[in-house]
Amino acid sequence: MNKTATYRITVSASTEKLSEVREFVALHARKQGFSSKQVSDLQLAVDEAYTNIIKHAYQNNSDESVEINLSFDPDKLCISLFDYGNSFEPESYNLPDIRKKIKEKKRGGMGVYLIHQLMDSVSYHQNPDKNEIRLCKKRNETV
Repeated sequence: MNKTATYRITVSASTEKLSEVREFVALHARKQGFSSKQVSDLQLAVDEAYTNIIKHAYQNNSDESVEINLSFDPDKLCISLFDYGNSFEPESYNLPDIRKKIKEKKRGGMGVYLIHQLMDSVSYHQNPDKNEIRLCKKRNETV
């Protein structure tokens, strides 16, 4: 187990690449000693972020690409997803009314909320040439 390591993958912006992205995250997180529960949480958070990029940044244009970087250090894992599409405006995001969604059996619109629940920190960075969503998860105390 390497306490400091970086891994990178670039995939097309297509839900067909979802399993490849999930496996990439799981493989390296397991190697770094993250628990099965943590790996599942990481996969779900990355699923949501990646799917939002496909849907909102690129409007389902699979000719575009998403770069995913995993950065491990002794305290945590940070996952950065980079895209070159429309940027997300966190200040325009409103927390969904979960009870209402359940009651009305409405799907979707929960991704950002879910990501924030699963990760220890989430940040968005907009540069002139690309966007980044950065998801960080602390290591288990037992590792």
